[in-house]
Amino acid sequence: MKKNTTVMRLFSTLMVGVLTFSLTACSSDKTNTANKSESKTEAGSDLDYIKQKGSLIIGITDFAPMDYKDDDGNWIGFDADLAKKVCEDLGVKAEFIEIDWDNKILELDNKSIDVVWNGMTLTDEVKSSMNCTKSYLQNAQVVVLPKDKADKYKDVNSLKDLSFAVETGSAGEASAKENKLNYTSVASQSDAVMEVAAGTSDACIIDLLMAGAMIGDGTSYANLAYTVSLTSEEYVVGCRKGSDLTDYINSEFDKFKNDSTMDKIAKTYNLEGALIK
Repeated sequence: MKKNTTVMRLFSTLMVGVLTFSLTACSSDKTNTANKSESKTEAGSDLDYIKQKGSLIIGITDFAPMDYKDDDGNWIGFDADLAKKVCEDLGVKAEFIEIDWDNKILELDNKSIDVVWNGMTLTDEVKSSMNCTKSYLQNAQVVVLPKDKADKYKDVNSLKDLSFAVETGSAGEASAKENKLNYTSVASQSDAVMEVAAGTSDACIIDLLMAGAMIGDGTSYANLAYTVSLTSEEYVVGCRKGSDLTDYINSEFDKFKNDSTMDKIAKTYNLEGALIK
């Protein structure tokens, strides 16, 4: 009787071990399958990811003539119109989200946005942190100040005693640093212009294309003018590192240049002379 009891105990212990091993193996298989699925998603096509969710989330700031709102609250502008054309061909909805320009790389990496498409200057920082498209517009950083003072400032040396307003994280801010100018950072280029108009800053540094659309005769800032050009630069669209969306946008740019779509959009916003052919 003792022998039978001992055998039964050994048998029970063995069965528990087998059952435990089976459950562990099953759990391990499920975990491995989940990990493989997750890895596949992470390593998958950015283009497919955007198609599946049905929208391209575009990171922008309020920046005429690139991205700004019409009287009905719709986003328009050279970049906005171009992005809509790309989304139309891709079969997804264009969603515009205003971002803090200084956080654009973080927003892109976190997938809060899918592209940075807002008159973005090609810089070393941009090249190292994003996949960039071909350059499509030429631009410069220019000094804006009251029209009645413009003749006094013709070169960088003459600017040293002025107080500037610049957009945080912008090419304008980089220009101010490079030229050792006194500046205060503000949220946007529009805010920088408002600082000058209000007299709280002597001058600001903004994109030439924005200056052409926003200040001077026939605008809300007729008493402002731009003078010294501090840089020569080009605009690109920024995608996530390794994103196959970059190649798609490049192919769309080639198509839009060949069929004159890009020329037509540029003409709408008086930017024909800034196009890179």
